[in-house]
Amino acid sequence: MMEKLSVEARFKTIEENLAFINHNIEEAAKKTGRTRGDIRLMAVTKTVEPVFINHAIACGIDLIGENKVQEFLGKKEYLNLDGVDVHLIGHLQTNKVRQIVGQVSTIQSVDSERLALEIEKQSARLGVTTNCLIEVNVGDEESKTGVPFDDAPALIETVRGLPHLCLKGLMAIPPICEGAQLEKYFEKMHKMFVDIRAKKLDNKDMEILSMGMSSDYVQAILCGATMVRVGSSIFGPRLY
Repeated sequence: MMEKLSVEARFKTIEENLAFINHNIEEAAKKTGRTRGDIRLMAVTKTVEPVFINHAIACGIDLIGENKVQEFLGKKEYLNLDGVDVHLIGHLQTNKVRQIVGQVSTIQSVDSERLALEIEKQSARLGVTTNCLIEVNVGDEESKTGVPFDDAPALIETVRGLPHLCLKGLMAIPPICEGAQLEKYFEKMHKMFVDIRAKKLDNKDMEILSMGMSSDYVQAILCGATMVRVGSSIFGPRLY
């Protein structure tokens, strides 16, 4: 009985968290001349059990993001994914590409030519087109994945030339910082996004600027993000 009450209490917390986050997104969008519908909220589900993911979906979540291939594949059969997009947002090793292509709608973490070519190969094998984002290491941090900022245009050109990939936008995780310094990184990404979108390029549909997480999604929206990735602020602290 205690376990049931615990689950119900967590359901209620998820509902309250989503209401609060959606309100914040709406208010931030208004300040940039946009509406709530212009911003997509991704529920990041790393370490979250399917019962709680399904409850978030029942509350209106239509986009989830998973970090690890094996974790998602282990959960997939237990998830109510009708009408729900699934993105892979974590670092993707080339030896895992075969397992994930065709299982998710978008891969957000394309950060090298080698990875892009493997996704192309596996997508061609299945006869599918895989949507992708270029993950940009906007702070050029050695400890983080993502293509170096200055090398992103060359990787974009590579992806544009691959017939089974469709470039949908950019993704970034800025260095840990606050205030004006954080906004500088968000604005740097937004400028790259706008500049690329303004070019008349084939095989691209630049509609997604994925940046901002639980601690900084409001700032990201104010700086032009079209998608925010929120995990712990929805589901609570991760349990490892």
